[in-house]
Amino acid sequence: MDIHIKFLSDSAVLPTKATGSSAGYDLYAAETVTVSRQSRKLIKTNISLAIPIGFYGRIAPRSGLAYKSGIDVMAGVIDADYRGDIGVILLNTDLNIDFEVNKGDKIAQIIIEKCHDINWIKSENLAETKRGDKGYGHSG
Repeated sequence: MDIHIKFLSDSAVLPTKATGSSAGYDLYAAETVTVSRQSRKLIKTNISLAIPIGFYGRIAPRSGLAYKSGIDVMAGVIDADYRGDIGVILLNTDLNIDFEVNKGDKIAQIIIEKCHDINWIKSENLAETKRGDKGYGHSG
């Protein structure tokens, strides 16, 4: 799949895959910022994408940052019609330590996924299943 990318500054870095089998492409910080403990910060990548219609970009955390530093990613959907700077909202879950982001650091990953147009059909009854309406821990 071809996706056109626009660099918005000299700080922009082309997204990269760690291995040929990686699902996500690493996104890089275009700025140096501090994400204070127990807070969130929007970090710019200074890239803009033309994601094809029928697909979207899902911004996902990097497992190493999550495990080693308690860094998570919030609100990560990039629609096909968005052409602005891709920003990543990092959440620092650590109670005691601020997290330093340097320009050029890998901060998240983008996964390009298929999305579907749905024809919603209002119904009074849905097909029965073994699970039914039991949720929130019911399946183990």
